[in-house]
Amino acid sequence: MTSSAMPTVSVSEVMHYGVITAPPQTTLAEVAELMARNRVHCVVVDGIARVVKGQETVVWGILSDLDLMQALAAERLEVSAGDVAATEIITVDSLDSIEAVASLMAEHECSHLVVVSPETGEPIGVVSSLDVARGLSRPEQLGQ
Repeated sequence: MTSSAMPTVSVSEVMHYGVITAPPQTTLAEVAELMARNRVHCVVVDGIARVVKGQETVVWGILSDLDLMQALAAERLEVSAGDVAATEIITVDSLDSIEAVASLMAEHECSHLVVVSPETGEPIGVVSSLDVARGLSRPEQLGQ
């Protein structure tokens, strides 16, 4: 997919910095309001407690606009963000290439990945399939 004439674009050049989070008990209406107010297509649901073999664990999940639409279409308005969020979060390093991101998105059939700092491993933002498309379409204009 990468041409030798096309410069490699890193995640840090196309990602959105900052992570919008919601507790697991957040209603879907509140999640929709968070997405609209912040003009984002996903929120990270943090603190989802699951009981695994008698042990409580904390799991992070992403709730995307598509997850929200599917819940609304199925008239599952009574469920919480924790019930709807995908429980597996795929992370990428801000120094990774967008080609690596595209590969992970295809492999995991998702459109949003959490970006972590290469120094600390802490979440610093989100990269979406639209961000990847932007990076592929005009790599020479990034960073201006």
